[in-house]
Amino acid sequence: MFRTVLKKGSMELLVLSFLTDQPRHGYDIGKLIEKRSAGKLRFRISSLYPVLCRMEKRGWIKGRWVEKTGTHRRRYYHLTARGEEILAEQREYWDEFTTAVNTILEANNA
Repeated sequence: MFRTVLKKGSMELLVLSFLTDQPRHGYDIGKLIEKRSAGKLRFRISSLYPVLCRMEKRGWIKGRWVEKTGTHRRRYYHLTARGEEILAEQREYWDEFTTAVNTILEANNA
C-alpha cells in the first residue's frame, strides 16, 4: 500500500521497536508489523532477513538459534545496548521528521 521508499526508511525502526519487550524471530516480526498496521504494511520475509543480518553486523541486535521439538529451528533476536541507543535516536528522528512533514502539510492546507 505505501511506497517502497517509505517502508524501507522505517523498517529498522519497526524491527528495533518490536524487540524492546522480548526476543523475536523474523517471521514473527513480519507478522506483527502486518497485524499492528491493520495490513497496511507488509514486508516480505525475504526482504526482512537481510535487514536483520545488517542490524546484527552493526551490533544493534543479537541473534541465537533456538530449536524446539516439532518446529523448525529459528533465530531469535534481541536488542543490544547499542540497539537501544539507536532505537531512541531513530524514534526522536522519526518524531521530528513527521512533525516537520505535518507542519508543512497543514500550512499548505491553510
